Amino acid sequence: MKRARYGLYVRRTIALALLLGLWQLAAGPLGWINPFYLPSPAAIGATLVKLFAKGAIYPHLEATFGAAFSGLALGLVLGIVLGLVAALVPVLAELLEPLMVLFNAIPRVILAPLFIIWLGIGLASKVALAFILVVVIIFFSVYNGIRDVDPHLVERIRTLGGGPAMLAREVYVPSVLAWVISSLKVALGFAFTGAVVGEFVASTRGLGYLLSFAQTTYNAALSLALIAIVAAVVMFLFFLANWLERRLLHWKYR
Repeated sequence: MKRARYGLYVRRTIALALLLGLWQLAAGPLGWINPFYLPSPAAIGATLVKLFAKGAIYPHLEATFGAAFSGLALGLVLGIVLGLVAALVPVLAELLEPLMVLFNAIPRVILAPLFIIWLGIGLASKVALAFILVVVIIFFSVYNGIRDVDPHLVERIRTLGGGPAMLAREVYVPSVLAWVISSLKVALGFAFTGAVVGEFVASTRGLGYLLSFAQTTYNAALSLALIAIVAAVVMFLFFLANWLERRLLHWKYR
């Protein structure tokens, strides 16, 4: 199993290296691509080195990471609480489920201008956007996770004398944990999306702010360098969440 997984990583790495090599040739010696529109990987790499060497990127990384992780944490906590309440109290589910379905139906990033108006251009509006993107995902993960629990299993535990505490420990928590960790990988991407989009709309710092600056100055190399940073961070967190899932839910991979 491990050998097959390592083989997959090797093949993917080779494919990525070939793609970057062809891109470099097309944007460089062959001249097939206009570097004004799509700079070569070497030019993007040079921009990245310049950003980190001068230290200009660090305050912006701090702003984006702070907004993304704050929104993620709030979304996880409130999503789990609301999902539990809705799943265990049917009366509240009748109120919460339609609201969450409504939020899920609309592209929530369009709320960014409203959050800017309500909360200003500081950190709060970015946290709010990241939060609203994450909370809906986690709510449905917890809500569906509890509702999908086998009712016969619940009845069996009750028949054997198990109370609410045992049901929570032996049935509901494992089920919810599996759903939440599986959704965490998606939630991470949404948290960074919320933070960056909020900064792009209106901000004085952050990766989204730098992307807005790159757009107004027609700097494609800077735009792609910033996108590469966000992609690298999210991919690292994705693999971290995947490792956590395999550690905590090892019974799924036996």
